[in-house]
Amino acid sequence: MTIDWQKEVDARKDALLEDLQNLLRINSERDDSKVTPEAPFGPGPVAGLKHMLAYGERDGFVVKNVDNYAGHIEYGEGDETLGIFGHMDVVPAGDGWDTDPYEPVIKDGKIFARGSSDDKGPSMAAYYALRIIKDLELPLSKKVRFVVGSDEESGWGDMDYYFKHEETPDFGFSPDAEFPIINGEKGNVSLYARFGGSSEGEYVLESFNAGLRENMVPGTATAVITVPTAEAAEKMQGAFNVFVDEEPISGELEANGTTVTIKVIGKGAHGASPQSGINAATFLALFLNSYGFAGAAKEFIQVAATLVHEDFYGEKLGVAFEDAKMGKLTMNAGLFVFNKDAEEGNFMSLNFRYPKGTTAADLEAGVKATAGAIGAEIVQGGRNQEPHYVPADDPLVETLLQVYEDHTGQKGHEQIIGGGTYGRLLKRGVAYGAMFPGYTDTMHQANEFMALDDLFRATAIYADAIYRLAK
Repeated sequence: MTIDWQKEVDARKDALLEDLQNLLRINSERDDSKVTPEAPFGPGPVAGLKHMLAYGERDGFVVKNVDNYAGHIEYGEGDETLGIFGHMDVVPAGDGWDTDPYEPVIKDGKIFARGSSDDKGPSMAAYYALRIIKDLELPLSKKVRFVVGSDEESGWGDMDYYFKHEETPDFGFSPDAEFPIINGEKGNVSLYARFGGSSEGEYVLESFNAGLRENMVPGTATAVITVPTAEAAEKMQGAFNVFVDEEPISGELEANGTTVTIKVIGKGAHGASPQSGINAATFLALFLNSYGFAGAAKEFIQVAATLVHEDFYGEKLGVAFEDAKMGKLTMNAGLFVFNKDAEEGNFMSLNFRYPKGTTAADLEAGVKATAGAIGAEIVQGGRNQEPHYVPADDPLVETLLQVYEDHTGQKGHEQIIGGGTYGRLLKRGVAYGAMFPGYTDTMHQANEFMALDDLFRATAIYADAIYRLAK
């Protein structure tokens, strides 16, 4: 049987786009302040989850909501299960948008909205691929389960809960990265540098705040400082103007007597590629590092300015490592919190994406030797995901690469990334699309978008791939 997959997608373009737009209108950011038993990650993620599952119910699939943590949409029968993993939660929208991040806008052949490329757009492509197979009543020998998550951008608590209550698929992919395939992912662990004690000095750091998530480069940073005199504030203003002119940032300094408020604007980016962003927090610390702070404030600023600033590969922190296949370790400093009145709880997060050959324990020991020597307490936070790799000769990888080649005419090849996807949940799990080579990466950034041609082309590839893997 020969199937024109692109023709089948073209017949459903309008419906796919309408469903995606309605999904993108849901602000599905995690909000821990509004967690309830019915909304384990806040109202946004569960709203996105329920909305996606409702599409499955509408279209006649077998659907299950697993206590509002996650759910699945299922089709076919068989002893083996092909898993497809998408997620409905998104990172915070942040600043810098030209349009409302939760009112999708189609412009210049792209759809702009938070979640358009990570991961509502690709998830909708995979869902419609499965719907095409169902519409055509194609015979399958395996069960296909589209698993819908709601906490991928934070702690993966959705999948922890899901796999305690549901069977694990035998193999599968996540439409949450790029083509031709991602069959390897670096390890992922966060260390927290904590700072305690008094911070009274000639200059007093009242507060310092930056960042929205560990896995995002902070695009803005703000500090409030008490300086010795109004003249000192005036001198700081002049120095800041020079600093902004010399560095790849913008910002503003406002002086009110001896109280100075500084805001620095850099460029947000995905924490897996910190070198593609401009970390506003470390640039702000770099400016402040020459002033007479003391105690915990001095240590906080010094670590950020001398060890963390532009230390994308962990060289200053003493943990640089490179593997021939998986490449270099990367580090993103994502969260910065300091409050003078809180003698405990001041911290910055250091998120590492590390290749095989080193470990989370190695990283912790290395950072303790460098940042710890300045005065930071180093602790591991959250989960540690070890490096993941599916060999290129695995039938799953071979099949997916062949489908990609057949649809694009381009040679497929294996890839290893620093980003973490649900593909690593399975021993034989990979990430597959939906971004094509040469795409502009706007994940975790303002004005996130997905090209419509890529959305529809990915849908055809997914439909063909699912059918070949499960027929």
